Amino acid sequence: MNSFKHSSSILAGLILAFGLHTATLAQTTTADTTQKMTAINTSKVWGKVDGIAFEGLVQGPSTSRAPLQIACVFEYTEGDIFNPPALPAQLNGMVHLDDALLGIITDIRKSGQFKGHAYETLLIEPSAGHLSSKRLLLIGLGHRNAFTADLMTGIGAVAMREALRLNAPSFAFASDIKDAGIDSPTAEVAGNVVKGMVDAYRTQTYLSTKKMAVKKPVAKVTLLAGPSFFTVAGQGIQQAIQSFN
Repeated sequence: MNSFKHSSSILAGLILAFGLHTATLAQTTTADTTQKMTAINTSKVWGKVDGIAFEGLVQGPSTSRAPLQIACVFEYTEGDIFNPPALPAQLNGMVHLDDALLGIITDIRKSGQFKGHAYETLLIEPSAGHLSSKRLLLIGLGHRNAFTADLMTGIGAVAMREALRLNAPSFAFASDIKDAGIDSPTAEVAGNVVKGMVDAYRTQTYLSTKKMAVKKPVAKVTLLAGPSFFTVAGQGIQQAIQSFN
């Protein structure tokens, strides 16, 4: 009888813990997470603008393979990528990226060497074996409480200009907003990133026609998304592409 009571207590505890964990996850995401989970490594080209293929990929920034990987981070607060409302470690691409780089992202953010102010950039070129991509560019998102989807148009422009400056023929981009636990409109964010990138690319193309810049074609931009956000992000990307074509 005591054994039965003990087993029942354990089962009740597990059910309660699972319920609390589920509630926590629900609080960190928006209604767009009701979309069907997409398998890891799923990819799809959502469309093209000016010869640039915009691809969606379900993968994290530590494992995606590209000449240049771009990831975004907010200004540092203690434990911000590890503790709620950040996504759990197993689902958190920024945690995986930090782990792959032996904690250097947390190190430079916590020490103030990279403050993460909006549009601030930092190029990291790790030795072989740490990342699937050879180079990592961090872009700051500013203070988390001041975040709006409109910010991502400028972030997309910075990403494209830096990629062009670094002569990257293609690159991968991770906003990492959901990883940080920010409740944001996924489709609008993804669409604004694309709009900023295309605007910046067209400015560079215009300058090249005036012989004020060298034409540097970009063949593909890979926009990374988590399994819960791939489909809804794709909707925003397609809408942005349609606005240009």
